Amino acid sequence: MVPTPSADTFAALARSSPWRWSTLRFTVSWAEDRWTTGAVRAWLRRPDLLRVEELDGALLQVVRDAPDGNRVVPVLRPDGLVASRPAPWASGTDAPMYQNYHWVAMLDPAELADGMDPDTDRTVPGADVESVAEVEHGGRPAWEAAVRPTAAYEPRCGCCSLLRCRAVDLVEYRDHPEHVLAAYPDAYRVRLDVGTGVCVLTEQIGGLTPGKGHDVRIEAVDEPMDDGLFSVPPRRPFRRRSGWSPFR
Repeated sequence: MVPTPSADTFAALARSSPWRWSTLRFTVSWAEDRWTTGAVRAWLRRPDLLRVEELDGALLQVVRDAPDGNRVVPVLRPDGLVASRPAPWASGTDAPMYQNYHWVAMLDPAELADGMDPDTDRTVPGADVESVAEVEHGGRPAWEAAVRPTAAYEPRCGCCSLLRCRAVDLVEYRDHPEHVLAAYPDAYRVRLDVGTGVCVLTEQIGGLTPGKGHDVRIEAVDEPMDDGLFSVPPRRPFRRRSGWSPFR
């Protein structure tokens, strides 16, 4: 069954990423973000291997990170998307991390689907999803929507959420109020890759930095990835220079 794009199926696709692919090769860039520099290319093999390079091939990092806990089996809908699952931190499904949890969340964007009611701790929608449409992103089918976090929005990490919002910042930075922004985006333009469920685009609408977000371009899905791709190259031996030293 081919899912029809709607707010409900958008949320279900956002829950589904960990069960829709095993390896992924992609590039990612960040717009209007002073904490990131340039685009990178990554090779990821679930559950625990990641290689990240600059686009010119210079190695940045190899991650060999055993997942926490046992991988859960989700409850599926008739269309094959995920109806319910534990929170990502309790699912044993986190992809290896590069730099921060925004990386983990874009690869498993369940926070766009489910949140926690602050009064009852019940699972409720974490975001309002509107204007869902079929688009193309990087030559692949994607669903685009205008998304706004609700009061129940529960990001994977408060300091690097997919949808930065005032309610989360007030909690995250309660001891550092200088990090709370004067204004926040009105909404976010968000795209999910239909084949993988990966969040391939976020883009702020309004706020202090309109256009800020990330852009993932998927190059290959489920291609074989040899163990050698994730080996750490040996360090070059240190050669002592001759000359004066105060320790001689």
